[in-house]
Amino acid sequence: MSPHTGRVRLLRSATLADTVPYAYAAATDRPGRLLFTAGACPLDDECRVVAPGDHVAQAEQVLANLRTVLREAGADLTDVLKTTVYVASDRREVLAQVWEVVARAFGDHDAPSTLLGVSVLGWPDQLVEVEAVAVLP
Repeated sequence: MSPHTGRVRLLRSATLADTVPYAYAAATDRPGRLLFTAGACPLDDECRVVAPGDHVAQAEQVLANLRTVLREAGADLTDVLKTTVYVASDRREVLAQVWEVVARAFGDHDAPSTLLGVSVLGWPDQLVEVEAVAVLP
């Protein structure tokens, strides 16, 4: 187990591999106040997909948009219990590049996450999407 990071306690395993770049689970001692985000998309303030063709630039926009939604709800990335990261690619190296952006944004708060390669996402030219579950105060 790792120490509390705000309202979230990240859980490690004494049995499973300790070299994975995320916690195996996360828990909160605060009942009831959870935030479920829609998938954050790489959209600018005029609802246009940024950086068509660039997975990394889109991942950076997605994380900025996710952080905005979290902050408006009274939370931040350190309050996230879990994420799901969708990448429109069948290439592992592209998934790894997007994961590096996500990991850098979350820093030491390596909440559990699922990383998926998918064939298509909802907006034309969209390559990355991230949804999250967070704990609210």
